[in-house]
Amino acid sequence: MKRRLLTLVLVIVIGGVFACGQEPTNTQASVLEESSANVTDKTEQVASREGFYIQEISDELFERMKSGNTYKEDCIVPREDLRYLVVLHKDKDGNTHQGEMVVHKLIAEDVLEIFEQLYDAGYPIERMVLPDNYLADDEIMMRDNNSSSFNFRFISHTNKISKHGLGMAIDINTLYNPYHKVVTNDDGSKEEVIEPATGKPYLDRTQNFDYKIEKGDLCYRLFTEKGFEWGGDWTDRKDYQHFELPSDITEKYSEMYSLKNVK
Repeated sequence: MKRRLLTLVLVIVIGGVFACGQEPTNTQASVLEESSANVTDKTEQVASREGFYIQEISDELFERMKSGNTYKEDCIVPREDLRYLVVLHKDKDGNTHQGEMVVHKLIAEDVLEIFEQLYDAGYPIERMVLPDNYLADDEIMMRDNNSSSFNFRFISHTNKISKHGLGMAIDINTLYNPYHKVVTNDDGSKEEVIEPATGKPYLDRTQNFDYKIEKGDLCYRLFTEKGFEWGGDWTDRKDYQHFELPSDITEKYSEMYSLKNVK
């Protein structure tokens, strides 16, 4: 999809929403006004159409990410390698909402295009705000059915950055598409891990319910066509909410960032 580099100010974001004399609906107008209110500087943006754009990480947003704990003190992913997406999405009742997400610049345009297509098709996404709104607490955020991407962290007991820590993994409708794994403890006992814990009723994938991601549905197809892998396809565990770039790509970036920060 062709992108245009724009230097946008508040008036441009709101203005020209519907060309050819068409008036926006009240819902669309309020969402676009909310989006415009979040633009506080003249940071260069890549926009495809009203309500959908990519922006570099502004000073104000960077402070929000640091105070909200997604960009932690030990974060080694350069700020300039991240991008802020603003999109529109619809909930299960067809209401339009403004969404926001921080991702790695490598996937920013592909992800923006995916969300445009999901919005046009009315594919339901309930909530999409930055994890900073939850102080980067995964469990609380997932219980709230929030969709997100970047949240810096290392993989436990390693110097490898997790795929969410790189901004190269995306979780969609997290409550209704939980993570599930059965682990074996040191004493041989089995333990069931479900994240979020409140997602247990939605582990039965034979049931029909709102916000469910299924293999072959539109969300699945759009992400996998762009080269993402779906956690619902894994055999040792299931992560129905999760789409990620393959490890051969992410490990190169993780190693590169780690080497750059060796003192």
